[in-house]
Amino acid sequence: MTITVEIVSASLRDLPAVWALEHACFGPDAWSLVDIFFALASPTVRLKAVCGGRLVGFVMGDPHPSRGFAWIATLGVHPDFQRRGIGARLLAATETRLTTPRLKLTVRRSNAAAIALYRKFGYEPVSVLNRYYAKGEAGLLMEKQHRG
Repeated sequence: MTITVEIVSASLRDLPAVWALEHACFGPDAWSLVDIFFALASPTVRLKAVCGGRLVGFVMGDPHPSRGFAWIATLGVHPDFQRRGIGARLLAATETRLTTPRLKLTVRRSNAAAIALYRKFGYEPVSVLNRYYAKGEAGLLMEKQHRG
C-alpha cells in the first residue's frame, strides 16, 4: 500500500502530537513535555512527517557549529508507519539542513533496524554508552563525517 507522506517544518503547534509520538516510539525513554517544548522553540532543525493530516514522524537536529558537529537528537516514526522509508526521508532532510563537519547520534544497542538505517547513511559506532537508556540498556554513539 502506497502512502503519501509530506516532510515539513515542525513548530510549537505540534507540541501535543510530538509528545504523543515520542511516547509511542520510545516509551520510558521519551522526552518530557518540557524537553519537547524547548526543542520546538529553539533554533534547531525540526521536521515532521505528515500523512493524511496526522503527524507520523519527527526528527530534531541540534547544530553545534562552534564544536564542529551536530546531534541528531531524536528521530521517531510511529510504530504503525515504520518500515515505509519515512525515517530515511526524515534523516536525509535533516542532514541536508545541517552544515557541520560531523554528525552524531545515539541509538539503543538492541535497535537493529535503526542501526541498519544509520549505517546505510554512513554512520559508524564510535563508542558504547553503558546504562544510557531506561532499564540500564546500553546506547551506541554513532558518528559520520559530513560535508561541513
